Amino acid sequence: MTTARARSPLAFLDAEIEELREKGLYRRLRVVQSEQRSRCTIDGREVITLSSNNYLGLNTHTKLRSAAIAAVEQYGAGSGAVRTIAGTMSLHEELEARLASFKHTEAVLTFQSGFTANTGVIPILAAEGAVIVSDALNHASIIDGIRLTKAERKVFPHADMEALRTTLREVRGADGGADRTILVITDGVFSMDGDIARLPQIVEAAEEADAIVMVDDAHASGVLGRNGRGTVDHFDLHGRVHVQVGTLSKAIGVLGGYVAGPAALRTVLEHRARPFLFSTSHPPAVAAACLAAIDVLESEPELIERLWDNARYFKAGLERLGFNTGASETPITPVIVGAGALAHRFSDRLFEEGVFAMGIGFPTVPEEKSRVRTIVTAEHSREELDICLDAFDRVGRELTIV
Repeated sequence: MTTARARSPLAFLDAEIEELREKGLYRRLRVVQSEQRSRCTIDGREVITLSSNNYLGLNTHTKLRSAAIAAVEQYGAGSGAVRTIAGTMSLHEELEARLASFKHTEAVLTFQSGFTANTGVIPILAAEGAVIVSDALNHASIIDGIRLTKAERKVFPHADMEALRTTLREVRGADGGADRTILVITDGVFSMDGDIARLPQIVEAAEEADAIVMVDDAHASGVLGRNGRGTVDHFDLHGRVHVQVGTLSKAIGVLGGYVAGPAALRTVLEHRARPFLFSTSHPPAVAAACLAAIDVLESEPELIERLWDNARYFKAGLERLGFNTGASETPITPVIVGAGALAHRFSDRLFEEGVFAMGIGFPTVPEEKSRVRTIVTAEHSREELDICLDAFDRVGRELTIV
């Protein structure tokens, strides 16, 4: 007697992939085969990239290269352990002290990424019984960090300050609300739209409600504020934003994230933040390169000036061509086209024309706001930006986007 072959318990994965193909949303990973610069080789083709977070070109800066190589020679390739056992090296302590001084805070603790920084710090700040009030467009790492808590969650419409104030008043006015911990969280720069948080108004509303303010400055680090200190410095709010999360993986050009704030917060994170407790610390080369990056931020402000000159030039060019760039105020400039399949087709055609700009659709953004997201850097020349604008013009007309 024969029996039917059992259906694989993982068959649902094939069905999901097929659904992606049918909707025109299936993507394979692009492979970079060279240095990550304004021009690089991707999938065997030289292209101008508009999809890198390497805002200032620091990942190939001579000072960072030299620092990383010297650290490997002195300390080896890896750190060997988690920070709480034998993985805290002098370079880690030096980097954290330097970052604390740079950010004008009492202390800093580094994490393996900005994502793990958020998932590590949010559960510490919002224990059971607390209320977290979060902007609707906050990054996925913030959302996941909130999911790890037992706090009550409230989401206010993006950048709606009246809704934020109303929510805070309702929390404080409810039974027992006077004694609850409230944590207000916002991105500093919103990663998909490129707009800047209305941080002064957020701080004012939070102060009225006696709430903690936390800002994730991943896309503001190295971009906004004096020498790239971020949105708190940009708006001169030092001492009024309690917790800052930063990244070392974007404009800094290396890898990692950090939490900046009171010394007491660092101490509690050392004892309770799970990503910190259970992940091997950064390799020596990473810490050393990050230290060198801070040196560059402080000594070469012209890199940030060039970044903003390029951003203004490219943004104006896209708008002149008739593209919808949304509410962007930073080097992140979305080209909003509507359907996800169209965004990916647009991206593919641009690649064929020598420009790498990724299409982004649901679930990262709503389907009707699918887009090609562009990020210019300090490394782009005007000639390269003009080539990109010409490609956007040609392909945009071909696909009847403009």
